[in-house]
Amino acid sequence: MEVRYLWSIEPEKGPIYAQIAAEVKRMLARGELVPGAKLPSARALAEKARVNPNTVVHAYAELEREGITETRRGLGTFVREDVDVEAIRRRELEAAARAYLQSARALGLGVEEAVSALREVNDAS
Repeated sequence: MEVRYLWSIEPEKGPIYAQIAAEVKRMLARGELVPGAKLPSARALAEKARVNPNTVVHAYAELEREGITETRRGLGTFVREDVDVEAIRRRELEAAARAYLQSARALGLGVEEAVSALREVNDAS
């Protein structure tokens, strides 16, 4: 499976290495990356993302610390076979829900109104 990285880096949204690591997690949650998938080399991803290769190395190291990837000497960086994709998906969903609820509360809305708005948008889709 060839991994495609088409997102854009936005320096104002925090550390670039964290954005890269977060996108890898989102790709896992969406099923675009699967356990055992090989990630691009740090150099190749750095060229595509137009960042310093050390930034990608930092992102990959963070993912490895979290138990999501593993480095195989001489072969590259891979998504671990035993990675809990459902747990990653759940964390991503919870983060999105927290952000949405925070936005709704900033508008003075309660949980029921926020849920109702989600249903309306879903029904209109």
